[in-house]
Amino acid sequence: MASPSEALETLTTVVTSALTLIDQLEVVVSTTSSPDTNTPASTEVQQSSGPLDALSLAHDSATLIRAHATKISLLIINEPFTPTAITKVVRELIAGPLPALAASAQECTAKRYTRLIRRDLAWKIARLLKELRELLSQIPKDGKILKDAKKNASAGATGGQGSIATTGLLWAACDDLMAFCKRGFGGNLVYKVDQLRETLKDVMEELKEWGEETGDDEDEDEEGSDDGVAKVTNDLASTSISANASTQAMLDDLMNFQSYIPRDDPDKIRERLESCLRRLRLTSLLYQATAKRRLKPLPHTPLASDSNVPARLDEVLALLKGIPERFGDLAMAFYELDPVEIDRLMDQCFFDAFAASELLVKPWNGQQDEFTDWALKFQVEIKKG
Repeated sequence: MASPSEALETLTTVVTSALTLIDQLEVVVSTTSSPDTNTPASTEVQQSSGPLDALSLAHDSATLIRAHATKISLLIINEPFTPTAITKVVRELIAGPLPALAASAQECTAKRYTRLIRRDLAWKIARLLKELRELLSQIPKDGKILKDAKKNASAGATGGQGSIATTGLLWAACDDLMAFCKRGFGGNLVYKVDQLRETLKDVMEELKEWGEETGDDEDEDEEGSDDGVAKVTNDLASTSISANASTQAMLDDLMNFQSYIPRDDPDKIRERLESCLRRLRLTSLLYQATAKRRLKPLPHTPLASDSNVPARLDEVLALLKGIPERFGDLAMAFYELDPVEIDRLMDQCFFDAFAASELLVKPWNGQQDEFTDWALKFQVEIKKG
């Protein structure tokens, strides 16, 4: 039986090896954020002879890492401190779930899973590895359990967070990865499109509320703000005489800014807003129909490596992801009452929606289905001004 000093030395060596392995695996995982590349020869991740379900492998690995981390967390704060027990758990991490986790990132190729799922899986794995490194780094090297300060310090504490907070963050990373993997191939695509649709709905509600605002209280608001404006003006002017010109310009901008559509509406902003809201509702329906008719039927596990469906999905998802961002810019153009920018961004937004529907017209297999007819009607409606 090893002496206490030998057991402690062995623990230190094993923990160092685990941290080195995590560094290597992070390099492996980072490559999965880019186009598919070969695994660096320096890593010891074994490639499978045939295709695995990367998400199932990642789920099982995260489950084991969570359980092992819980054991380590308890062992380093409870008497007696047992280096041999901790060493055993860390060795089990090195031998199984850690390499398997990195292997799952490698197996999740864009060709089978889409670039979206590949990137998201890599990000979640990287987060888990980061939190695991933090916990392993807190294993005592002096043969004594952690003191209260190193155990209970909250996240963001001056001397660093304690082991309990670190364990909580690691659990959260594991749970997040497990939930992602449990949704599966098709489920994650549905989840993403539903999130994007919620963003679209938020923009639509904000624009609708803004369009309902009026300038009826303009005079009252300006009168009530006279004192505040005068104070700001005086404060700015008092800083230096040379600032007078810029102060006046700032005041002019403040007084000329309008956060509502004017009554006379010379640029027909309201007409544009009504057109935008109508077609925004149609676009939101496109997201809903896409999730229901095109994504939910996809399998839980990925398609064959020779399928062209993931490539089609990547094209569609790139458009669906960009549309809410464009609508955010479009909303700002409305708030600024800029008709030229409004027209330009509306054209871009609804062209992208049309293009997405065109990519979805045909089912994954075959030439036509119920969604095909709906998508063609959508295209007609979305082109109407």
